[in-house]
Amino acid sequence: MNDRKRRYRPADMASLVPSVLSSLGLKRSCDGWRVVAQWPEIVGVDIAAQSRAERFSDGVLYVTVPLDVWRQELHMQRELILRKIHSLPHGKAVKEIRLTGTR
Repeated sequence: MNDRKRRYRPADMASLVPSVLSSLGLKRSCDGWRVVAQWPEIVGVDIAAQSRAERFSDGVLYVTVPLDVWRQELHMQRELILRKIHSLPHGKAVKEIRLTGTR
């Protein structure tokens, strides 16, 4: 019985999740949604107060920015924000940022 216990150890769930997501083709989508959840940490307090990452689909991060002046500001900073996102372990899932005006 002791030999059997040593050979068959249950796997840690945290280590299984990434491989299961990959095998189901869901890793990229999950990574993109992690960026949505981390939007305030990525862009900082000032920009997060004026914008909201709403969703992720097919490599595109959709961000709502109600005020024109802030939408223009984010448009000018889009490449910088994308570089910050790409620096995250899961950030490569985001290929593009699209800004919309309604909230």
